[in-house]
Amino acid sequence: MSALSDLKRHLRPGQVYRRKDLARWSNAVDRHVRQLLDEGRLEKVSAGVYMAPRQTRFGAAPAKPEKLVETFLGDDRFLMVSPNAFNGLGVGTTQLYNEPVVYNRKRHGKFTLDGRVYDFRMRPSVPKRLSKEILLVDLLHNLDRLPEDKSAVLPRALERAKEMDRSRLAKAVQDFGSARAERLLSPVLERA
Repeated sequence: MSALSDLKRHLRPGQVYRRKDLARWSNAVDRHVRQLLDEGRLEKVSAGVYMAPRQTRFGAAPAKPEKLVETFLGDDRFLMVSPNAFNGLGVGTTQLYNEPVVYNRKRHGKFTLDGRVYDFRMRPSVPKRLSKEILLVDLLHNLDRLPEDKSAVLPRALERAKEMDRSRLAKAVQDFGSARAERLLSPVLERA
Protein backbone atom coordinates (compact mmCIF):
# COMPACT_ATOMS: atom_id res chain seq x y z
CA MET A 1 0.00 0.00 0.00
CA SER A 2 1.37 3.40 -0.95
CA ALA A 3 1.72 6.23 1.56
CA LEU A 4 -0.94 8.23 -0.32
CA SER A 5 -3.39 5.32 -0.12
CA ASP A 6 -2.70 5.01 3.59
CA LEU A 7 -3.43 8.72 4.04
CA LYS A 8 -6.70 8.41 2.05
CA ARG A 9 -7.76 5.53 4.29
CA HIS A 10 -7.56 7.81 7.36
CA LEU A 11 -9.66 10.64 5.90
CA ARG A 12 -13.27 10.83 7.10
CA PRO A 13 -15.90 12.85 5.20
CA GLY A 14 -16.90 16.02 7.05
CA GLN A 15 -13.81 16.02 9.27
CA VAL A 16 -11.38 18.91 9.50
CA TYR A 17 -7.62 18.32 9.73
CA ARG A 18 -4.56 20.40 10.48
CA ARG A 19 -1.46 19.80 8.39
CA LYS A 20 0.28 18.26 11.39
CA ASP A 21 -2.61 15.75 11.77
CA LEU A 22 -2.12 14.62 8.17
CA ALA A 23 1.65 14.41 8.66
CA ARG A 24 1.14 11.45 11.02
CA TRP A 25 -0.04 9.31 8.11
CA SER A 26 2.22 10.63 5.35
CA ASN A 27 5.93 10.60 4.63
CA ALA A 28 5.56 13.53 2.15
CA VAL A 29 2.66 15.49 3.55
CA ASP A 30 2.90 18.56 1.31
CA ARG A 31 3.00 16.51 -1.90
CA HIS A 32 0.17 14.27 -0.71
CA VAL A 33 -1.98 17.21 0.38
CA ARG A 34 -1.48 18.83 -3.04
CA GLN A 35 -2.52 15.57 -4.75
CA LEU A 36 -5.59 15.19 -2.52
CA LEU A 37 -6.57 18.81 -3.20
CA ASP A 38 -6.28 18.16 -6.96
CA GLU A 39 -8.43 15.00 -6.63
CA GLY A 40 -11.05 16.85 -4.58
CA ARG A 41 -10.60 14.60 -1.55
CA LEU A 42 -9.49 17.59 0.53
CA GLU A 43 -10.50 21.25 0.48
CA LYS A 44 -8.36 24.03 1.88
CA VAL A 45 -10.27 25.82 4.65
CA SER A 46 -7.51 28.11 5.88
CA ALA A 47 -3.74 28.15 6.01
CA GLY A 48 -2.73 24.70 7.23
CA VAL A 49 -6.35 23.58 7.78
CA TYR A 50 -8.11 21.16 5.42
CA MET A 51 -11.50 19.48 5.24
CA ALA A 52 -12.47 16.14 3.75
CA PRO A 53 -15.70 17.11 1.93
CA ARG A 54 -18.90 15.27 2.80
CA GLN A 55 -21.20 14.73 -0.16
CA THR A 56 -24.96 15.06 0.17
CA ARG A 57 -27.58 14.84 -2.53
CA PHE A 58 -27.37 18.64 -2.76
CA GLY A 59 -23.60 18.72 -3.21
CA ALA A 60 -20.66 19.14 -0.85
CA ALA A 61 -21.72 19.99 2.71
CA PRO A 62 -19.69 22.55 4.66
CA ALA A 63 -17.92 21.54 7.84
CA LYS A 64 -19.62 22.24 11.14
CA PRO A 65 -18.51 25.67 12.43
CA GLU A 66 -17.62 24.25 15.86
CA LYS A 67 -15.36 21.60 14.27
CA LEU A 68 -13.72 24.21 12.04
CA VAL A 69 -12.98 26.52 14.94
CA GLU A 70 -11.76 23.69 17.19
CA THR A 71 -9.34 22.46 14.54
CA PHE A 72 -8.19 25.97 13.66
CA LEU A 73 -7.45 26.76 17.31
CA GLY A 74 -6.12 23.31 18.15
CA ASP A 75 -8.15 23.67 21.35
CA ASP A 76 -11.71 22.91 22.42
CA ARG A 77 -11.85 25.71 25.01
CA PHE A 78 -13.80 28.37 23.15
CA LEU A 79 -17.25 29.92 23.13
CA MET A 80 -18.87 30.80 19.83
CA VAL A 81 -21.49 33.55 20.11
CA SER A 82 -23.57 35.17 17.43
CA PRO A 83 -24.33 38.79 18.28
CA ASN A 84 -27.83 37.94 16.97
CA ALA A 85 -28.38 36.30 20.37
CA PHE A 86 -28.51 39.77 21.97
CA ASN A 87 -31.91 40.18 20.29
CA GLY A 88 -33.29 37.40 22.52
CA LEU A 89 -32.55 39.35 25.70
CA GLY A 90 -35.40 41.76 25.00
CA VAL A 91 -33.37 44.91 25.51
CA GLY A 92 -34.11 46.60 22.20
CA THR A 93 -31.42 45.17 19.93
CA THR A 94 -32.74 44.16 16.52
CA GLN A 95 -29.72 43.98 14.20
CA LEU A 96 -28.70 40.79 12.41
CA TYR A 97 -25.02 39.91 12.14
CA ASN A 98 -23.18 37.61 9.80
CA GLU A 99 -19.95 37.30 11.79
CA PRO A 100 -19.82 34.93 14.75
CA VAL A 101 -17.59 35.94 17.66
CA VAL A 102 -15.29 33.24 19.05
CA TYR A 103 -13.99 33.84 22.57
CA ASN A 104 -10.85 31.80 23.12
CA ARG A 105 -7.43 31.80 24.76
CA LYS A 106 -5.19 31.56 21.67
CA ARG A 107 -6.10 33.80 18.74
CA HIS A 108 -7.25 37.37 18.18
CA GLY A 109 -8.45 38.93 14.94
CA LYS A 110 -10.74 38.20 12.02
CA PHE A 111 -10.08 34.97 10.15
CA THR A 112 -11.85 33.43 7.16
CA LEU A 113 -12.53 29.72 7.56
CA ASP A 114 -14.26 27.86 4.73
CA GLY A 115 -15.41 31.16 3.20
CA ARG A 116 -16.96 32.58 6.38
CA VAL A 117 -15.44 35.32 8.56
CA TYR A 118 -15.07 34.64 12.29
CA ASP A 119 -14.13 37.32 14.81
CA PHE A 120 -11.70 35.69 17.28
CA ARG A 121 -11.28 37.50 20.59
CA MET A 122 -8.86 36.43 23.31
CA ARG A 123 -10.13 36.28 26.88
CA PRO A 124 -8.32 35.07 30.02
CA SER A 125 -11.21 32.73 30.81
CA VAL A 126 -13.85 31.30 28.54
CA PRO A 127 -17.14 29.86 29.84
CA LYS A 128 -18.10 26.37 28.70
CA ARG A 129 -21.58 27.37 27.59
CA LEU A 130 -23.61 30.46 26.94
CA SER A 131 -26.14 31.58 29.53
CA LYS A 132 -28.37 34.65 29.57
CA GLU A 133 -26.17 36.17 32.30
CA ILE A 134 -23.02 35.75 30.21
CA LEU A 135 -24.86 37.09 27.18
CA LEU A 136 -25.90 40.21 29.11
CA VAL A 137 -22.34 40.77 30.37
CA ASP A 138 -21.10 40.36 26.78
CA LEU A 139 -23.70 42.86 25.54
CA LEU A 140 -22.56 45.46 28.07
CA HIS A 141 -18.92 44.82 27.22
CA ASN A 142 -19.61 45.30 23.48
CA LEU A 143 -22.14 48.13 23.76
CA ASP A 144 -19.99 50.55 21.75
CA ARG A 145 -19.68 48.05 18.87
CA LEU A 146 -23.43 47.75 18.41
CA PRO A 147 -25.19 49.96 15.86
CA GLU A 148 -28.25 50.41 18.11
CA ASP A 149 -28.95 53.50 20.19
CA LYS A 150 -26.84 52.93 23.31
CA SER A 151 -28.85 55.38 25.38
CA ALA A 152 -31.96 53.23 24.81
CA VAL A 153 -30.32 49.79 25.14
CA LEU A 154 -28.35 50.41 28.36
CA PRO A 155 -31.31 51.18 30.69
CA ARG A 156 -33.22 48.18 29.32
CA ALA A 157 -30.19 45.95 29.83
CA LEU A 158 -29.82 47.10 33.44
CA GLU A 159 -33.54 46.46 34.04
CA ARG A 160 -33.13 42.99 32.54
CA ALA A 161 -30.16 42.40 34.88
CA LYS A 162 -32.42 43.07 37.89
CA GLU A 163 -34.65 40.17 36.79
CA MET A 164 -31.75 37.71 36.59
CA ASP A 165 -30.30 35.47 39.28
CA ARG A 166 -27.84 37.82 41.01
CA SER A 167 -25.38 35.12 42.09
CA ARG A 168 -25.14 33.76 38.53
CA LEU A 169 -24.82 37.31 37.18
CA ALA A 170 -22.07 38.10 39.71
CA LYS A 171 -20.23 34.92 38.69
CA ALA A 172 -20.57 35.85 34.99
CA VAL A 173 -19.14 39.31 35.70
CA GLN A 174 -16.29 37.85 37.77
CA ASP A 175 -15.36 35.08 35.28
CA PHE A 176 -16.13 36.70 31.92
CA GLY A 177 -16.80 40.38 32.45
CA SER A 178 -14.76 43.40 31.68
CA ALA A 179 -14.18 46.37 33.98
CA ARG A 180 -16.85 48.24 32.06
CA ALA A 181 -19.48 45.52 32.55
CA GLU A 182 -18.54 45.30 36.23
CA ARG A 183 -18.92 49.06 36.66
CA LEU A 184 -22.29 49.16 34.87
CA LEU A 185 -23.68 46.19 36.83
CA SER A 186 -22.32 47.17 40.25
CA PRO A 187 -25.54 48.99 41.35
CA VAL A 188 -27.59 45.90 40.45
CA LEU A 189 -25.18 43.49 42.17
CA GLU A 190 -24.86 45.62 45.34
CA ARG A 191 -28.59 45.26 46.00
CA ALA A 192 -28.17 41.50 46.43
